[in-house]
Amino acid sequence: MASETNTPQTVAATLARGTLMLAKSSESPRSDAQRLLGFVLGRQRAWLIAHSESFLSTTQAQKFTALCDIRAGGMPIAYILGSSSFCGRDFIVSDKVLIPRPESELLVEEAVAHLHSRMDHHLPKQLFTVLDVGIGSGAIGCSIVAEVPSAALEGVDRSAAALKVAEHNARRLNVFNRCKLYLGDLAMPTGGRSYDVVVANLPYIPTADLPKPPDPVSFEPREALDGGPDGLDHYRRLLPTLAALMKPGGLALLEAAPPTMEGLMQLACLNLPGVEVVIVDDYAGLARYVRLKAPAP
Repeated sequence: MASETNTPQTVAATLARGTLMLAKSSESPRSDAQRLLGFVLGRQRAWLIAHSESFLSTTQAQKFTALCDIRAGGMPIAYILGSSSFCGRDFIVSDKVLIPRPESELLVEEAVAHLHSRMDHHLPKQLFTVLDVGIGSGAIGCSIVAEVPSAALEGVDRSAAALKVAEHNARRLNVFNRCKLYLGDLAMPTGGRSYDVVVANLPYIPTADLPKPPDPVSFEPREALDGGPDGLDHYRRLLPTLAALMKPGGLALLEAAPPTMEGLMQLACLNLPGVEVVIVDDYAGLARYVRLKAPAP
């Protein structure tokens, strides 16, 4: 008897089957099935809806089933597709970098607003500088300079593989000519320069809380997740250097997990007296990042 994937299937029937396959492993099985089928067919969601009675080839049906099996095992769909949407742009991702989170878009919005507020329209060649500590895929830093043509980005990561992904994304967004990428620890490779904006999304999950399979987060690189016993090991090393990294009137945005936010704010206040320190919530009302603003010149 022919297998199910050898029997001609419509788009609608294939989506229904994929949704069922992913029901136990995904919070959004229908959406995941649509994205996987769109990837296999090279089509957008709107096409799938408009052509629900179109038939798949046997090869297409088999490939879709294989991808659903991988997703059902817990692998994040962004790793399967090789890309993730962030700030309205597609970023290439691999299992060497964190998948950009929608919540991190708030850092981009605030950084862009800050730079716009400092623009002197009488100085058309005015150049702003942005430092992304732990740049990963480049989603945060590259999004900022893509929105602010007068901004230049410096990014640091201790993973050479992550820097390759960041470089690839910077080239895709046509901002690489305004980027410098460094391999190293925290801000050490920057040579003591100061910046208009500093952003950091360092590992912040307490070691004991690191997720295990089949949690999709467990597929992301451990070195990009593990923040030590209290989740603040890396920020504890960065904060003593932050005052020198911020220009007068400069802004620093440090993302972390809601349970670690109070501790991060206390560390910031301890290391940066005279700097305004505020915890900022995301759209879900959860503490998402600490904003630090240096005194104006």
